[in-house]
Amino acid sequence: MSAPRTLPWPLVALFAAGYLAPYLLPTTVGRLDSGLPLTATQAGATGSALLLSSATAGFLLASRADRTGPRVLARAGLALAALGYGGAALTGAVPAVVAGAVVGGLGSGTVTAVAASGIAGQRDPHRVTTLGLLGVSALAGALYLTIPHLGPGHGLPLAALALTALAVWPLTGRLSVHTAPARPAAGYDRLPHPRAGLLLAAAMPCWSLAQNALWGVSGRIGLGQAHLSEVTVGAVFAVALGAGLLGVVGAGALGPRLGRALPIGAGTALIAGCVALSAAATDLPAFAAGEIAWNLLYPVVLSYVIALAASLDPRGRWTVLVGSASSLGTAAGPLAGSVLAAGAGFPAMGRVLGAGLLLIAVPMTAVALRTGRRPLPAVDVPAAGVPVTDVPVVEVPVDTPAVPARRAYETASPNSYASTSAR
Repeated sequence: MSAPRTLPWPLVALFAAGYLAPYLLPTTVGRLDSGLPLTATQAGATGSALLLSSATAGFLLASRADRTGPRVLARAGLALAALGYGGAALTGAVPAVVAGAVVGGLGSGTVTAVAASGIAGQRDPHRVTTLGLLGVSALAGALYLTIPHLGPGHGLPLAALALTALAVWPLTGRLSVHTAPARPAAGYDRLPHPRAGLLLAAAMPCWSLAQNALWGVSGRIGLGQAHLSEVTVGAVFAVALGAGLLGVVGAGALGPRLGRALPIGAGTALIAGCVALSAAATDLPAFAAGEIAWNLLYPVVLSYVIALAASLDPRGRWTVLVGSASSLGTAAGPLAGSVLAAGAGFPAMGRVLGAGLLLIAVPMTAVALRTGRRPLPAVDVPAAGVPVTDVPVVEVPVDTPAVPARRAYETASPNSYASTSAR
């Protein structure tokens, strides 16, 4: 009999710490706008620079995360996050704040790369990912409820990111210190399923961009087009955040029962309808229905997308690449939404974004169908996130639901509605 398998909590914690920055980006950008001499556009650009920095780290580390050693790399990422975000929180000089946000973004991306690589090597990546999404959603929700009561200023959300990195640091002692052993076998370093992986990685920026384009202007829709008060819009976003938590729990409960193609394809189509409904809302019922349903579906689809990427390579390289590609779309989303809204209005913007999501759902579903029955070769690489003694190496069949940054969620918490920011 094999030893009972324990959950890799260090990977769950690293996942939550890495994804917290995009989840908090709405309030981070809003505080930069209100607390520093920056325009809304400049504050949004700072947030985009943070996400681009995080995505860059993911791209650079996609093929190296299991070579450097998960413990060393995770601690380096957490140190960058703590120093970058902490320094930005303690200064009021705009150049220093921007530099700190970029350095912190590099740290977040590094931590996410370690978590993604380790999760892809688990027996049930979908379960670990949903736990990570649940953790980051709950943490972000608690911070959204707490930060407004702690006073004004740009430093509070940045300080929360830095303190989270420091809190996760002790758990890195349970990560493996060893790098992956050298492999003489030909093709070991070659990415498996290159066509499917590239197609998924190419689709993800568009998938994230379409949703975050709406996310960046949702507050303006509620305040201006639906004629709601800030209190009412905030209440809608708080309920939507709770729906997101339910979505994460639901994704974990469903697991492999529906496969991957149906949740990704049908889920993205439903999200497209939610985007169009929310963008066209002129009253509270329509606005609330669109935002809440959207936040309920988003983490469900995201968990299966990450699972699909993880199934393509048990070393986690496609997971990191797809997550980083998603971050690119997340970063560009608010600017795209503002441009479309200014040129065509909110309802037309919603229709364009919804149509784009429907188009993107086709190749994503095709990848899920194409790889749904293809077994992966056994790879005797230790999981990057935990010691080999804790998680024995097994063959990862594609039928096992493998499950990423809002985000790129990437899910960002929807409580800051006054800023042009990314999910």
